[in-house]
Amino acid sequence: MKQDLPSPSQPLRIGTRGSPLALAQAHETRERLAHAFDLPEAAFEIVVITTTGDRVQDRPLKDIGGKGLFTKEIEEDLLSGAIDIAVHSMKDMPVLQPEGLLLDCYLPREDVRDAFISPHVESLDALVPGAVVGTSSLRRSAQILHKRPDLQVVEFRGNVQTRLKKLEQGMADCTFLAMAGLNRLGYEDVPRIAISPDEMLPAVAQGAIGIERRAGDVRVAAMLEAIHDGETGHRLAAERAFLATLDGSCETPIAGLATLHEGHLHLRGEILRPDGSEAHAGEERGPFEDAAEMGQALAERLKSLAGADFFDWIA
Repeated sequence: MKQDLPSPSQPLRIGTRGSPLALAQAHETRERLAHAFDLPEAAFEIVVITTTGDRVQDRPLKDIGGKGLFTKEIEEDLLSGAIDIAVHSMKDMPVLQPEGLLLDCYLPREDVRDAFISPHVESLDALVPGAVVGTSSLRRSAQILHKRPDLQVVEFRGNVQTRLKKLEQGMADCTFLAMAGLNRLGYEDVPRIAISPDEMLPAVAQGAIGIERRAGDVRVAAMLEAIHDGETGHRLAAERAFLATLDGSCETPIAGLATLHEGHLHLRGEILRPDGSEAHAGEERGPFEDAAEMGQALAERLKSLAGADFFDWIA
């Protein structure tokens, strides 16, 4: 394989969005590949690609096309050969990839929890009735309103830095961000309270980085195998099967988390109405080899509990 390895004169091109968090994830990928194959970082070129989701910041994602808006242009460049791999936040990834692309490499998962951030109070429970919560996540919004229907939720689009700036400007009393993103950015000084998954189940695949490749690229497949984290792969197999069976999108408040211990998976899932008025939760346990089947089974059980009209708000 050595003769097929990238070099500073013929670097492997890593496609990514241009936000500070996306770049941090691309740099982590480059560092892991360089270390795995004892190569200089110059053997890997980071290529920044602007997506529709990055350009359009004044409307909710569900109004302009959903999660695929953060991946469409990147995947087009991957298919065309303009880049060799694409680095994604897995919670932004649709459950289906375009024909010709594969997503089978995951880096070790970061902290899966949500972070509560407020300059005024230390918890959601401490907010006064009518307080304003800023979030762009339909899942977080529904969970918040399910617990606290007396609160007001407002749209908070933008990257981590933008949302923290909006909070500083007083546009909301609090916001929620992923602990994983804050950790990867080194934001240790941002005051935050990590929320247990028992209190707020995170988004499917939260904290995980996925690396997408062309299906026929055997050289890249061999390189990515060296940095793939099997435990994360098993956990995401369950979570993404759960999401896929529910036909999850940015219009669907869905939460899910799988944990792995001594070869056995524990999968928890939750579905909610966007206004928080109704929620259904459940869990599955089984061997990791049955991860996808567990995800499907839990989704079917929650759909049965919720009833046929539960997802009627989706156009």
